[in-house]
Amino acid sequence: MPLKSAKTGSRAPRAGAHELSIVVPLFNEARGLTALHAAIGDVARRLKAARGLKLEVIYVDDGSTDATFRVASELAADVLDVQVVALSRNFGKEAALLAGLDHARFGAVMFMDGDGQHAPELVETLVSRWLDDGFDVVYTAKAHRDNEPWARRAGVRSFYGLINWGSRHKIPEDASDFRLLSPRATAALRQLPERNRFLKGLSSWIGFRQIRVDYEPTARAHGKTSWNVWTLLALSIEGLTSFSVAPLRIASLLGIVLAASALCFGAWMVLETLIYGKDVPGYPSIVVGLMVIGGVQLILIGVLGEYIGKMLWEIKARPVYLVADHQVKSAERAKAKPSASRAAE
Repeated sequence: MPLKSAKTGSRAPRAGAHELSIVVPLFNEARGLTALHAAIGDVARRLKAARGLKLEVIYVDDGSTDATFRVASELAADVLDVQVVALSRNFGKEAALLAGLDHARFGAVMFMDGDGQHAPELVETLVSRWLDDGFDVVYTAKAHRDNEPWARRAGVRSFYGLINWGSRHKIPEDASDFRLLSPRATAALRQLPERNRFLKGLSSWIGFRQIRVDYEPTARAHGKTSWNVWTLLALSIEGLTSFSVAPLRIASLLGIVLAASALCFGAWMVLETLIYGKDVPGYPSIVVGLMVIGGVQLILIGVLGEYIGKMLWEIKARPVYLVADHQVKSAERAKAKPSASRAAE
């Protein structure tokens, strides 16, 4: 099948009030995918019976190296429609989320992880907040981080503190990508054209009525997480530079502090020479000063380079992702086949 770019083949979503697309990005989740799909199917069955809500699930294979695509292709569309979108390589979670958003056929969209830590049972709570209480963005957040190391908790607080300090809109702390967007919130999110995306920030930036739902992440039943210190650090840098100017503000403040320190040090040396007759220190002070100034300049160049690199990426306008394969299974057609077979007999 030929490659398709980000927008190729996308369908215009229907704006039905009782239709929901669930986007699930996948990366090496073959072992737990069947159980996850069964759990989502149970939730879809209950929502259809209680509310008449029609659902579809979109599995986005983000360049997995195991059998994720094969397992996803074999999933049955017995209760809800199933789409399987296979990207040509690993483009990253944000690109996979955008691929799911582009291929969603229904008005409302929900995002959830494919590792099982976002419990499908919570879907009904998010739907209730949307349909019963009228909220447009229902996002989840960890109820607490008591079981995490203090270093990680401090890192999370520092990240959100920095990103909110340099942003025009505040992102709720501990918010996850497990969230539901109403049809009008989804339509607003689709209007944002940037390629360097940060879903938590963008879905918060669009506004409308938003509410937080606390949850306890469930333990992974299969495999291990692909996130480590370095990938989390890279994601933090990506989020900071995509959604906030905090690094630039820090660079400016650092420059001001260094300039003020240099002026104070220079004034003190003049006073020492005039009042106490001390000699001005030579070689050590010069070397230390040059090293400090040179290090700071390199840091500032690196910060500017991150933003310039993102500008270059936006100007080039390359697709955020490429689709290698796309499958659509209809639950209605799956039900019609057995009926047609019995009629033929």
